[in-house]
Amino acid sequence: MTEAFPHLANPWWLLLLLALPALAWHHHRRHSPGALTYSRLPLPASGQAPAQPPAPLAAAAGGPAARAPIAGGAPGAGGAPAGQGLPARPAHPPRPARRGRGAWRLHLPFYLRLAALGCLAVALARPQLGYAWEESLTEGIDIELVLDISGSMAAEDFLPQNRLAVAKQVVKQFIAGRTGDRIGLVVFSGSAMTRAPLTTDHAMLQLLVDSVELNSLPDGTAIGVALAAAAARLRSSPAKTRIMVLVTDGGNNAGEIDPLSAAAMCKGLGLKVYTVGVGTAGRVPVPVPMQDPETGRIEIHRQLMNVSVNEQLLRLIAQRTGGRYWKATDRRSLQEIFRDIDRLEKTPLRVKRYVRYRESFAPLAFACLALLALPLAAAGLQVTAEP
Repeated sequence: MTEAFPHLANPWWLLLLLALPALAWHHHRRHSPGALTYSRLPLPASGQAPAQPPAPLAAAAGGPAARAPIAGGAPGAGGAPAGQGLPARPAHPPRPARRGRGAWRLHLPFYLRLAALGCLAVALARPQLGYAWEESLTEGIDIELVLDISGSMAAEDFLPQNRLAVAKQVVKQFIAGRTGDRIGLVVFSGSAMTRAPLTTDHAMLQLLVDSVELNSLPDGTAIGVALAAAAARLRSSPAKTRIMVLVTDGGNNAGEIDPLSAAAMCKGLGLKVYTVGVGTAGRVPVPVPMQDPETGRIEIHRQLMNVSVNEQLLRLIAQRTGGRYWKATDRRSLQEIFRDIDRLEKTPLRVKRYVRYRESFAPLAFACLALLALPLAAAGLQVTAEP
């Protein structure tokens, strides 16, 4: 499975980001810059006399207007007319300048450079995008499931379902947990039949387990034949570990092969057999199809039957092949049994992880250069006073 995740090659460069708040604080703590008042009047052309300053400015500079009498002088005596030496009152009083209006232009170059420094710090940390994938090396186990589908598996002591329905559900859970293993399925009653060869397609195998039905083979319990059929499937398997899981609820009463002889054959082939006896002791209700003599319809009648499990036989089969025997009396115990089998037969697994990194600092570097160039462009467009 492939996954992508971010990564920093040199994360210590991010410590430069801690200086950004300090620089902003120092920038605003400085005293306001001094202002110089200058005239915006156009300069005189060459060869022309400079324009006379207004009376107020000349009076302040000690010019002729400063020496003219202010009042009481006759016009012919060199005095100015009355009121001529007084400064003219402005038509409208000057508006006070709004503090802060346009102040952002003074700070814009600084904050652009501050943002450029932040981009530079992140770019120096070398952000990378890592792509990782895993390669699993497994030494799989080959497992053959041998499932009894005789009529006694319809016993309803695993309420609210019968033995076969519960066994199929537990077997499917077991299959789902054995990733990497090849699993096959053999069903039997009076004879045996291979429903699925050894396969790693567990989804298909679970569908085949779902399709298993009662009484699809001649009635009876041929344990020896079922073991021989499963051993034939595992005989040519190259796996180091090969096991069988036998699930049945009765003793051997059919077939031409003795169960202990089949167990000896499995031992000779290096096969391990785990046996599971399913069912409770005593009389249990078993649905039996019967034909109604009046209507001719097939009706299901439940009859109390004594279906005993030959525990001694199943224990001997497990002991001779190096396996183990369990007794399942309800759904929970059957689930625990398959969990035990799952823990006993672990699949060796080795995982190699590969990671490839791709550099991703280029966009940050370009952003840094752009932020450094913006103050120059803003000064050129007369948005700010200085670059």
